[in-house]
Parts: sequence; structure tokens; C-alpha cells
Amino acid sequence: MLDQYRAEIEVALDTIRPYLEADGGNVKVVDLTEGMVLKLELTGTCSSCPMSTMTLKAGVEEAIKKAIPEIVKVEAVNVEVA
Repeated sequence: MLDQYRAEIEVALDTIRPYLEADGGNVKVVDLTEGMVLKLELTGTCSSCPMSTMTLKAGVEEAIKKAIPEIVKVEAVNVEVA
């Protein structure tokens, strides 16, 4: 499933990466489930930032869903909930 969407996902992520990188973070694609849930790993400062959940929903998920409407949800696999 992931292979058929990987290029589109990376293009969409590249639109948001400069903002993440400016704060010392990034995202890495982990998996795309059969239910069209994209699993990402937040890296760098994003993995421990208290605002990472908001960043994921407001920025990353919005960019992904705009580019690939088939994806219904974006989840981080490594977000630490405080």
C-alpha cells in the first residue's frame, strides 16, 4: 500500500519540511495502513516538542490530506504525551 503512494507522500511532506527543519525537526514515513492511515515518525526536536501533536494535525496532516485525499488520518508513532 505504501509503495503506491510513497512519491506523493514525500512531495506533500516536502511542502512542510522547511518549517519543521527550521525548528530542528523532521518527519519520516513509517507505514500506510490498509485503512489509509499514514504513520509517521517525528524526528529531531519534533519528537519531544509539546506542540508536536498540534503541528502534526494542523500542518502535516493538512498537507498530506490536501495532496492525497484518500489518506484519512495521519498518526505519529513516537509522540510522547506529557
